This record gives sequence, structure tokens and C-alpha cells, in this order.
Amino acid sequence: MNMDLGAFLKADVGKGDVTTRLTVPDTDGTAYITCEADAVVAGIEEAEEVFAIVGADATSMYRDGDRVKAGSRIMSVSGPLAGMITAERTALNILMTMSGVATLTARAVEAADGKLIVAATRKTVPGFGPLQKKAVAVAGGDPHRADLDSMILVKDNHIRACGSVKTAMEKVAKASFSLKVEVEVDNVADAVTAAEMGADIIMADNVGPELTGEIRDAVRKVNDRILVEASGDMTIERIPEYIGKADIVSMGCLTHSAPAIQFSMDIN
Repeated sequence: MNMDLGAFLKADVGKGDVTTRLTVPDTDGTAYITCEADAVVAGIEEAEEVFAIVGADATSMYRDGDRVKAGSRIMSVSGPLAGMITAERTALNILMTMSGVATLTARAVEAADGKLIVAATRKTVPGFGPLQKKAVAVAGGDPHRADLDSMILVKDNHIRACGSVKTAMEKVAKASFSLKVEVEVDNVADAVTAAEMGADIIMADNVGPELTGEIRDAVRKVNDRILVEASGDMTIERIPEYIGKADIVSMGCLTHSAPAIQFSMDIN
């Protein structure tokens, strides 16, 4: 993944780490990073890269997607002591955020019990979205579209702007055959219209499990390969309600509301 992690570090350091410059001797040292909670870890490679920027070497005991117990030492770091301390917060913030997303995603995947795809959304932090999506993927979820050019997703405002699902589908038919087409609906009639006009995926948005199931049954009569995505204020507790009624559940909470996992770094 091509992310400029140095920009994150630079944003934290500003014009220089004045405290470390004044208090930390110019010598090498070692440290270890501990995960303070039961978690699915993510951000290992990114943390290693941040430490490498300051000339330190990080050795990990775990890989992204591994489950760890509270108190587990996940990484050792050696190199310039001042650089390690300067990079500490950036590296830990990445681990905390990505591991929080991965841990919540793993819970959602367990709730789906292999009967639904658990997908993320574009409700991510600008600039950090690719890493949040990566954390979803390492925990067994699907990152969904990476950006706006990845697929055609006709949402409610697109439909309002052009007048109807039928008109929207006529317009997107001009796009390349290589792009999948997904259409957001809130009723069976619009779902059937989209299906008949070539949609690959139907998003049943904020309609509940029963209507989602009706939409799925209706569009499968048109094309049994169409997928139905249930979306809208989806929670882990609600996932089982959609088993057998949808193929995918998309969850903004995986990236916008995942509790961070606490990590700490201690100098030896």
C-alpha cells in the first residue's frame, strides 16, 4: 500500500521534538510495544515503517490479523533512542486505530457466521481511509470500493438529481462494461427496475430485514446472480437478522466508530 507515513510523522513532530532533544542522550536503545487489550492486531507493517523512518529497527512477534491477549508484547524496537521516542506516538496511533477497526470487524465477521459478507463503507477519516480499509480486510471483512472510480454506485441523491432509477440506469449504461453497477433502493419496484436494467448489486438501504428479504427474492427472479447489500445503521447485534435475507451487510461503524485499542511503548 502506497501511503506516505512520513507525512503523519512530520505532522506530529512539527519543527522538531523539543522535549526529546533536550532530555534524551544521543545513544542507541531498545524498547518493546505491548498491546493492552485482547485484540486483533493491525498496523504492524505501518508501525515498522514509521520506526524505520527515524533509523530504528522494529521486529514484530505477530502479523496483521493475529489475535493477541492483553499484555502481549507485539514488537521490539532498537536503534537511536531519541528517534524511537519521537516516532512512538505516531506508530502507536496507527496501531491503536487499525487494531480497533480490525477487532470490531472480526466481531462482525463472527456474527455473520460465514453466511454474509461483512463490508466497510467510505465513512473513513480523510487521508487514513486506505489503512482503515486494510484493517477491515485483515480481519476477514471486505473493504468495499476503494474510491469513487472503483465502481458505479447510484445512491439516493443521484436518483433524485436525474429523476428516477430508470433514468439513472439509462445514464450509467454508457459506462464501461468493466465497472460493476450497484443501485440504492428502498422499495421492491425500484429494485426490480434496476435488476431488469442490468444492475449487479442492489443496496437495500435502511429498510429492515423483512423488506430486504422481499427485495432479494424479487431481484433473484430477474437474475439469480444479483447480490443484495443491506445497509443503514447496521450494528453487530443486527447482523443475524439479515442472514438469509441479504448477501452483504455494509457497516460504517467499522471505520467511524471502532474503539481504539490501547498500546504502549516502554524503553528497556
